Amino acid sequence: MKYKVYIETSIPSFYYEIRTAPEIVARRNWTRQWWNESRQNYELVTSDAVIDELNKGDYPTKANTLELVSNIPLLPFEEDISEIVEIYLAHKLMPKDPLGDALHLAVASYHKCDFLLTWNCKNIANANKFTHIRRINTLLGLFVPTLLTPLELIGETEVEK
Repeated sequence: MKYKVYIETSIPSFYYEIRTAPEIVARRNWTRQWWNESRQNYELVTSDAVIDELNKGDYPTKANTLELVSNIPLLPFEEDISEIVEIYLAHKLMPKDPLGDALHLAVASYHKCDFLLTWNCKNIANANKFTHIRRINTLLGLFVPTLLTPLELIGETEVEK
């Protein structure tokens, strides 16, 4: 059985990132390495929230980023997810945008994704926030996905014996 990975907006965005700062290039390279070499080891899922974010704005790689996720199954948006987002916001778990980071975490948690893959290390894949996230999800009876970057998923998926 493959681990279920929720693909957050920053993943396709970094796959086609064009900025040249060294830290940006490194993230782009790690994203491409994971996508090209390791993604087949996982069950990928995403949501309409990701598609909506990728559709916003006018940027040169828009068509490519949308194409990258076009064949990934979309998790359904259930009514309970809105309530989860409101609770996250009330507990100051995520920034006040109900259509942003809190929504991604709520969708991934509600649908029991093993991993939420992101480059958003400020609000999502942040070790300093994880205890708070785990506490709130546990109180809500929700699954707690592991929040990580592509760099952490590059490589072997099984323990060698």
